[in-house]
Amino acid sequence: MTAEAITDGAGHARYTFRVRLSSTARRRLEAEWDRCRWVWNECVARSKATHQQARTSGGKLTCGPAQLDRMLTQARRVTPWLAEGASVVQQQVIRDFAKSRAKALKDIKDRLPMARRAGMPRWKRKRDSRPSLNYTRRGFRLKDGRLHLAGGIVVRVVWSRELPGDASSVRVYQDSLGHWYASFVVPVQVEPMPRTGRVLGVDWGVKETATTDDAYDLPHAGHGKRAAQRLAKYQRMMARRRRPKGAPASKGYRTAQAQAAKLSRKVARQREDTGRKWAKSVMRAHDGVAVEDFRPKFLAKTTMARKAADAAIGATKRALVEMGRKHGRDVRLVRPAYTTMDCARCGARTKHALPLSMRTYACTACGAVSPRDKNSARVMLVRAGWNPDGVEGVRPPGPPAQAAA
Repeated sequence: MTAEAITDGAGHARYTFRVRLSSTARRRLEAEWDRCRWVWNECVARSKATHQQARTSGGKLTCGPAQLDRMLTQARRVTPWLAEGASVVQQQVIRDFAKSRAKALKDIKDRLPMARRAGMPRWKRKRDSRPSLNYTRRGFRLKDGRLHLAGGIVVRVVWSRELPGDASSVRVYQDSLGHWYASFVVPVQVEPMPRTGRVLGVDWGVKETATTDDAYDLPHAGHGKRAAQRLAKYQRMMARRRRPKGAPASKGYRTAQAQAAKLSRKVARQREDTGRKWAKSVMRAHDGVAVEDFRPKFLAKTTMARKAADAAIGATKRALVEMGRKHGRDVRLVRPAYTTMDCARCGARTKHALPLSMRTYACTACGAVSPRDKNSARVMLVRAGWNPDGVEGVRPPGPPAQAAA
């Protein structure tokens, strides 16, 4: 099977809203985060100690959620400062730690490459970590337009839109600009669009963010390139105003740091907005989309790192998959191996790797000649089980196939 079908029905989505905090609520949330950070660091310490003890004794010792829950119960019994906080958010810290550790151990067991392997949970230092509190359903409630959190913390939410259903959890966090947000997880229903009988193949790139076999190419927006000059200015201001190690940062340094963070945030939102608008237009016009399951992380170590980051391939692919789930479209992820070397017409594979400078694909078996990225986009359709063109060069009528080949 060369493609992974993503055809979920009802799912979950996050709805994020800005929140306004009083000085009391801000102080209590920061105190709650200090307790949660202590619980996380204690989980890291217990996990490392158990692992070291197991290596020394040669036995099989575990440090799972059950043992950590007992640790938290004992700690709350003997530590009044910890018991002042809500237990629901501290227990969720243990759940998150266990999930993170299990993912790291699974990647080690599966022998994934270091570039794709999740790291083991690390310490959360106060100066490097921002507050992030997770509350399950029994830890919050909405009343009179306000968010009431466990422990008597009340915050005012800026409701820019309505929630489509009852939230199952909420995450209250602070971003790099110091703004606070509440992110609700809400079950959503599929919003189907009219059938079109058309399918689309998508190939990711750097010169063009997305190349398709149809007229739905996504050009490189270049949001980061336009903001690079201003960002470099703020970074130079930070470099000139940096204090010696151990000394507190000056007001000028903090101002320049906030300006750089604000600009970076704006660029990230522009990239996300461009990707979501393009994904929406693709879903309106196609019943099925074959997407290259491209992982752009390795480009961070190449000469194309800056332009690849500005292309925001990961964010655009995520927007395409989310739009497919939301509107009931058939989105299939295709393995990217040899997609640039295969011929979309006859399936023949070239005998040598094609350099990036060669932008035209010429098949030596059937003689087909086409732009390289266009050929790769058609290969996506073939691998997903869809015929990109009929005998006369016309798309076959009817809805796409229901299962990938």
